[in-house]
Amino acid sequence: MTVIAPRTRVPQQANPTTMRAAVLVAPGVMETRDVPIPQPGANDVRVRLEGCGVCASNIPPWEGREWFRYPMCAGQLGHEAWGHVDAVGKDVLHFSVGDRVAMLSEKAYAEFDCCNEDKVVALPDAVGDQPFPAEPLGCAMNIFARSGIKAGQTVAIVGIGFLGALLTRLAEDANARVIAISRRPFSLDVATRMGAAHTIVMDDHWRIIEQVRQLTGGQFCDVVIEAVGKEWPLNLAAELTRERGRLVVAGYHQDGLRSVNMQLWNWRGIDVINAHERDPAVYLAGMRMAVDTVASGRLDPAALYTHAYPLDRLGDALIATKDRPDGFLKALVMMQ
Repeated sequence: MTVIAPRTRVPQQANPTTMRAAVLVAPGVMETRDVPIPQPGANDVRVRLEGCGVCASNIPPWEGREWFRYPMCAGQLGHEAWGHVDAVGKDVLHFSVGDRVAMLSEKAYAEFDCCNEDKVVALPDAVGDQPFPAEPLGCAMNIFARSGIKAGQTVAIVGIGFLGALLTRLAEDANARVIAISRRPFSLDVATRMGAAHTIVMDDHWRIIEQVRQLTGGQFCDVVIEAVGKEWPLNLAAELTRERGRLVVAGYHQDGLRSVNMQLWNWRGIDVINAHERDPAVYLAGMRMAVDTVASGRLDPAALYTHAYPLDRLGDALIATKDRPDGFLKALVMMQ
């Protein structure tokens, strides 16, 4: 993991009343401010955060859209956090001070965050002290569950970033044959290490289709997962899906409308699955599955956390997440 040093180091207080939190004050402008530490409600858990993953969904607010309002709340956009329980509300039943946990919260670009205990998952000793952004790990588990991948199937994964690499490992673990397709040689090397049987550079539309045709004896793939979030990879993924196959949309398509080849989808009888979840209970179920899968040793995401930044370099982390320099898969913001 590439660790980016902070501009200044702030000593940690024993019993602080304020905390450092990142504030997006305008598009492309991030400030670190001292703000009051949040107080937990009756059913809340407060966590002293170790870190928080940086999500691609943060890019539109960082770039600016007319529907966003600035400045945003302190810590806002951070939702991939983990750390140790620092305080609990009077009605909390399942967590105690000192427990190491991951959480599904909304203001975790900060040193502390609170949420209802129903949105917290315990991290057992078996996961060690490794970073644990459970929310994106849980997303991968939920997408994999929705994909219906079975042993012996041929699966193409279009786009090998953090999510695509996790899905490659999960599909290989299910004894499927994985064809990984990505534009970056670095990502294809990662896919190979995660168990992909074949890798293809994502450069020429028709060459990719022909190569997959040859690899599958003209049948194409039982399941294709699109994990890029752009129109061309989505249409490419459909071309790689066999008749009565399954096309799983895992990419984050939030930048506009898409034109798709409905004639192809219809003629081949493709099942199309939008694998994004919005139910917090499903998110939490995926996060718990991720904890169990990592704890069992079936999944080791440690090598996929390629860049770590201190809180006062969150803007740099967002730029890296947007530009994806060579060697980049996932950025973490580390609080301590």
